[in-house]
Amino acid sequence: MDRVTTDRRLSMTQQLVVDLTQQILAGELPAGSKLPTEQVIIKERGVSRTVVREAMSRLQAEGLVETRHGIGTFVVDTARPGDFQGGKHVKGGTHDALAVIELRLSLEVEAAGIAAQRATPQQLLMMREALDAANELDAADSESARKDFEFHLLIAQCTGNSFFIDAMTHVGNTLIAVVQQAAPAVTNENRALVIREREQIHAALTRCDAEAARASMRLHLINMLRRIRGVVELAEQ
Repeated sequence: MDRVTTDRRLSMTQQLVVDLTQQILAGELPAGSKLPTEQVIIKERGVSRTVVREAMSRLQAEGLVETRHGIGTFVVDTARPGDFQGGKHVKGGTHDALAVIELRLSLEVEAAGIAAQRATPQQLLMMREALDAANELDAADSESARKDFEFHLLIAQCTGNSFFIDAMTHVGNTLIAVVQQAAPAVTNENRALVIREREQIHAALTRCDAEAARASMRLHLINMLRRIRGVVELAEQ
């Protein structure tokens, strides 16, 4: 198999993984539901059996689905983003939310820089649509957190690097929960700031400006870290 064919197969596999992950996290494919059969996916998406099987293997590795021999592949009953409400927190508490943002700083800043050099017009359009949807929702709306994650996942997808994509996919529910936890600290004033920060990221990606994309993503995540710290301080008073 030549390099071009291999790269194309990997790209199609990544796209299928991202699409199915988004459907699972958004609740379009709820826990316990059965995924379409291999034959159906092949026909609907025009991909090979190898692409479908590689995508299913990745989803299983991320703990999102399980295959029951002779029956099919099902969405695993894991913690749903909507479960993180009120006094419930990520893992051991809000302090873990700070750790997640620190992880994102090490991961997403560089992903943004790479994405600025590799994003296609179609990917930028998808990102624009996700961003518009996120901007229209109130911070307290549970759907807002999912749309925010979709925007960030699309950036990882633009890198074309399966490790960035897999890392974002793996911590998807946690990232959504962190955004939901930050919601109480988002006032009307800094809500506008959040929107502006995301717009700056998208603008840098559209200009193919890698350094601006890194700087914009870093600023966005550092400000999110500050908002989460505000929640921690309030909880400890």
